[in-house]
Amino acid sequence: MKNLACLLVLSLLLFSCGEYQKVLNKGTVEDQYKLAVKMYESKNYGKALRLFEKVTPAYRGKPQMERVQFMVAQSNFNEKNYSLAGYYFDRFVSNYPTSSKKEEAAFLSAYSYKLASPVFSKDPTDTNKALDAFQMFISTYPDSDKIDEANKHYKEIRYTLQKKYFEIAKTYYTTADYDVRNYKAAIQAFDNLLSDYLGSEFKEEALYYRFKAAHDFVLKSTERRRLERIKDAVEAFEKLERNYPESKYMEDSKAMLSALQTEQARVEVVMEKLKAREEQLEKENSKDK
Repeated sequence: MKNLACLLVLSLLLFSCGEYQKVLNKGTVEDQYKLAVKMYESKNYGKALRLFEKVTPAYRGKPQMERVQFMVAQSNFNEKNYSLAGYYFDRFVSNYPTSSKKEEAAFLSAYSYKLASPVFSKDPTDTNKALDAFQMFISTYPDSDKIDEANKHYKEIRYTLQKKYFEIAKTYYTTADYDVRNYKAAIQAFDNLLSDYLGSEFKEEALYYRFKAAHDFVLKSTERRRLERIKDAVEAFEKLERNYPESKYMEDSKAMLSALQTEQARVEVVMEKLKAREEQLEKENSKDK
């Protein structure tokens, strides 16, 4: 009996595979569509996608296309093709603005891009798409039963992006000993993070490292550039102190500020002497003429 049952199952599978290949390769558009829906409903999403790819050109612009496009998006989602799923759900929202499935598709588009997002250190393209899509969903559907979940995902993605940009800025700073240009890159990167993400979870640390990068940049600068860069560093300290007067970084920051003030006094004396020397040389050159 067991052998008979196994033979029956194997026969059904072979028949099913044979039917699938026959319809896929030689079936009519209508037969391919019906089998695609059958495969979709039986959760055989990979085969469904191959059939939907076949019938899409014939159904474009027809009523069935709304259903086809949603099933294509959902099949890609279930097959873990998350970037493609996000793309197709997004297209569905654009193409069928009055559809009863528009809200579901909008949420799944955002969620697909989130699932497609790599770890924070990689390319953030899908992460940015997910953030924008969840922000749009939250604005468009404030009363949705998915709103709490959407807000949760939005906060998680926002944190991921902040962490990425903070780590990039910090890497510029930690490598500046090998390439002094990285001090400027670090300062700019910290400024971008602080302006793009107001109220960032990394704000205190970013302000500290922004000041620290400016402080260290002063020490690597020529005499002529130091006064200008000391001014920028002092302004960075004042911003840290204004926002976090009790910061755990304040003691270290005040020590750096004191060093900058001492350096400023020294450089001012040097620059005054240099200025006086240049004026003297100019007078001597004028007399020679």
